[in-house]
Amino acid sequence: MMARFDRSRRRWRRAAIAAAAAAGLGGGPPAAAEPDATLDEKGFTLRGEDGLRFELGGRLHVDAGDGGGPRGLDAFPEPVVLRRIRIEPSIAFGDAAVAKLQYEPSSRETAVKDLLVTLRGPLTVTVGHMKEPFSLEALASNNDITFLERALPYAFSTDRNLGIAASGGGEAWTLSAGVFGGNLNDTIDRGGIAGVARATWTPIRREGEVLHLGIAGSWRARDRRGPDLSFASTPESDVFRRSLVDTDAIEGARAVGRLGFEFAYAIGRVRLQAEYMETRVERDGARPLGLRGGYVQASWVLNGRSPDYETTSDVATEVAVFGRVTPDPGQRVSRGGTGVWEVAARLGAIDLDSRDVRGGIETNAALGLNWYPEPFLRVMANYVHAWVRDAAPTGRRAEADIVQARLQVAF
Repeated sequence: MMARFDRSRRRWRRAAIAAAAAAGLGGGPPAAAEPDATLDEKGFTLRGEDGLRFELGGRLHVDAGDGGGPRGLDAFPEPVVLRRIRIEPSIAFGDAAVAKLQYEPSSRETAVKDLLVTLRGPLTVTVGHMKEPFSLEALASNNDITFLERALPYAFSTDRNLGIAASGGGEAWTLSAGVFGGNLNDTIDRGGIAGVARATWTPIRREGEVLHLGIAGSWRARDRRGPDLSFASTPESDVFRRSLVDTDAIEGARAVGRLGFEFAYAIGRVRLQAEYMETRVERDGARPLGLRGGYVQASWVLNGRSPDYETTSDVATEVAVFGRVTPDPGQRVSRGGTGVWEVAARLGAIDLDSRDVRGGIETNAALGLNWYPEPFLRVMANYVHAWVRDAAPTGRRAEADIVQARLQVAF
């Protein structure tokens, strides 16, 4: 009888051990999950337990160009330039938070681009050094913009500064607002304080068609200890190293207000995009200045899909921007395809003449050709012709022609 009891006890014990093992409870501690590491066109990704994810990306933009400018102006000191090289690590804690650094070792003045922590909940809250939510083209990554450089009104952009921002959105709208100080690289304690807000609305958003409308505003009270305020722009080229419009230092500037309007309409493979910006400079002992600029551009993807319209971002605030053209798997050159081709045209203008400040008026016409052989690779070519009145530094009329190309690697 005891023998039958022992056999029965052993059978129950084996059954209990098997059940516990199946549940991950018995036989000692459960085996640790192996980290999941991938290396592909999106960079290096390491996934751990509980949604922990480490990503390492980067970008490399190499430009080459030449052309002609005003007589006696050495605008092309180097025919080939390293436009940017960036290292971009980030750590995500599930869907709740992400910390990101974007570092550019080739830049002495602005080496730190992004340095931020984003927390997600009913609102997306970001603290750190990041882009202020202003301008459709400024918020888009330079990996994704249609032309080599952003349009002339980018001279009014708020760009990156240290601050805190909150945002929210839905399928058809986004709203972002924040308070910002100075730039982490040089004016962290001397930039003054700015309030910035941006709202977008997408009344049409369906397969193959998107209508985007946006408005953004910024007001910055300047610190008297801060650097001089000025606005300048090259003719949409970094190889062309001289600004043809330039206000020089604006005396007594105590506050800067910006207002921007955005429009984009994408249907099928065609996208139209336009922005208009007004900038007001309040001055001590003088009447305010009114500066302005805008652009309109069109692009056509010849043999592929148009870029996606994105209303969320893990970089900082929730924004609404267009991404980059991406070839389908069968179109990739590495898989026997020919890549995707895109053509574009743009007309841009900026007016830096106001009252006693004569910074110049410039109009640019640009043509672009882009080739996307792989998701992480792009080859670009631009032609720009610029007409300038009150050109810097002569104050006369001037013209310039630029032909420029870029090899872009981004992952």
